Amino acid sequence: MNAPHAPALEYPFPTPPAPGTTLTVAPGVEWLRMPLPFALDHVNLWRLSTAHSRVLVDTGYGDAPTRALWDALLAGAPAPTGVICTHYHPDHAGNAAWLATRFGVPVRMTLGEWLTAQRFHAASVDGLAALFAAHGLAPAHVAALVERGNRYRSAVPEVPATFMRIIDGDDIEAAGTRWRVLVGHGHSPEHAALHAAESGLLIAGDMLLPRISTNVSISAAEPDGDPLARFLASLDALEALPAGTLVLPSHGLPFRGAALRVAALRAHHAARLAELADHVRAMHGPVAAADVLGVLFKRTLDLQQQYFAMGEAIAHLNYLWHRGALHRHVDAEGQIRFTSAA
Repeated sequence: MNAPHAPALEYPFPTPPAPGTTLTVAPGVEWLRMPLPFALDHVNLWRLSTAHSRVLVDTGYGDAPTRALWDALLAGAPAPTGVICTHYHPDHAGNAAWLATRFGVPVRMTLGEWLTAQRFHAASVDGLAALFAAHGLAPAHVAALVERGNRYRSAVPEVPATFMRIIDGDDIEAAGTRWRVLVGHGHSPEHAALHAAESGLLIAGDMLLPRISTNVSISAAEPDGDPLARFLASLDALEALPAGTLVLPSHGLPFRGAALRVAALRAHHAARLAELADHVRAMHGPVAAADVLGVLFKRTLDLQQQYFAMGEAIAHLNYLWHRGALHRHVDAEGQIRFTSAA
């Protein structure tokens, strides 16, 4: 969902690097930008370097154009000495195994992200299709989801067979400074942001973006879960960062003003939840997740965006259900609908 950005955010680097090039944003910290083949058309990656080490943070989408850019970038350059994945999503982990194998270096991830990558690489989409069907997605759109098949496998051609586990509070030395692992939840199971307090830097991954709200979706593995509550709780640690912290997000421009951005995101979700609760109340009858896409997303959605939107709509309905604002009903055929508790 689009969220209004706080006007007081400061953008010290208004022009991103061209694909396949780098821009230094702090001593030893280089910004890379790689293309994505969908509406959100880029991802920011980071290289943390000293004279003796070069750690890549996130790796881009695992397709031929991105790998060609990596080939050009690394040609004649000192080899990477390590890879860190903030989370399992294809634009972050798509080339992790490829680069790690190529250079004989480890991949560092949280356990939750590594296990989820293994699951998504191996799984069919049948479970997600069945979940969306239960929440009212039209049969033609369910069929289109099944027809698309496992897109994760095409975007992440190989997943790391082994990894070095990182957990919340771990310290990692890179770019001549110490980075503290800050684990967040909701966008993915165990997302790892990296905070360098001495340098005033945060590699935020997808947990804190300057102009759009992070996608928070339900998963087929946890259909009754409450990922939005976990995401909002995870913002506490980011809100407490020093005001001068330079946030390095995975999408958009680096910015300062983490607390302002967190406040805007909290207000955004509170407004959407209130609007959603009002809509369900006004319907005076059972409402499916598919029925509220227009409430949460006031724009035309392409096929991929529709599936993200379904996951997010269910997450918001589940949030209200878990807090007693909505009742959830499951009929004999497994169809899931919501009514107002007011």
